Amino acid sequence: MDTRKHHDKDLIDEALAAVKRLGINAQIEQREPKVNGDRADAWIVLRLEGKKVRYAAEVKRGLRPATLGAVIQQLQRPGEKALLIADYVTPQIADILHSQRVAFIDAAGNAYLNDPPTLIWVKGERPTIRAARLPTGRAFQASGLQVIFALLCNPEQVDRPYREIARLAGVAHGTVGWVMAELPKLGFIAEVGQKRRLLQAERLLQQWVEAYARTLRPKLIIGRYKAETLDWWKTVDPQKYGLKMGGEGAAARLTHHLRPGTLTLFGPKTEPRFLLAAFENRSGRRG
Repeated sequence: MDTRKHHDKDLIDEALAAVKRLGINAQIEQREPKVNGDRADAWIVLRLEGKKVRYAAEVKRGLRPATLGAVIQQLQRPGEKALLIADYVTPQIADILHSQRVAFIDAAGNAYLNDPPTLIWVKGERPTIRAARLPTGRAFQASGLQVIFALLCNPEQVDRPYREIARLAGVAHGTVGWVMAELPKLGFIAEVGQKRRLLQAERLLQQWVEAYARTLRPKLIIGRYKAETLDWWKTVDPQKYGLKMGGEGAAARLTHHLRPGTLTLFGPKTEPRFLLAAFENRSGRRG
């Protein structure tokens, strides 16, 4: 059994034990089932007020507000009840999940299950030392995420020499070595016909998104700025200054009906000419 599956199995068992202490009969019906063409971590059956309720469960560790949006989106499978199983759900995250009507249980005993006539809403329980521990591999640390990103964008490159992958990802040769040693253990790379192949790309992407928000993105932020208004983005073209717009600003330009509250720009450095252009269009100041 690979390391990740082993940890997920333990966490599911811990979370179900915690929910049973709330007086709920909870059982695993099947591990890693196919659900609408994708693979969930388990089918979980809960008996609520004598009624059998079946959930497609997804296991997540180390939940953070920055990663929560992607997690909620993953759980929104059409036609299936989804259940988030976590090591620990903080009160802040519990409130967000509650507001989004996302069912969850964790290993600490926190839970939100709303299936009338049953409503279970528990938050504020503290995690045990074991439940709070977050096993993370080197592949999902900052430089490892660069390698994974390069492979997700170019899956055919997974069978290339490590030096070529390192050049593509912009990392040291040694970094590729330990990432490529770890991904097979996690079930994302296998040798097929004496060639390496990337497996479960969608699942790897999901894990990359969560780890990126938690680990890599904070290291990439060059600066934050405030402006009295954001009107300047309509007339200033970031591409003239070697920058690309993402996030809400990019969505606004594509859809023509959004009003962005923040703008996210991607580039190798802060370009003074761009800041000056933005300042001249609408006074801006660093924050």
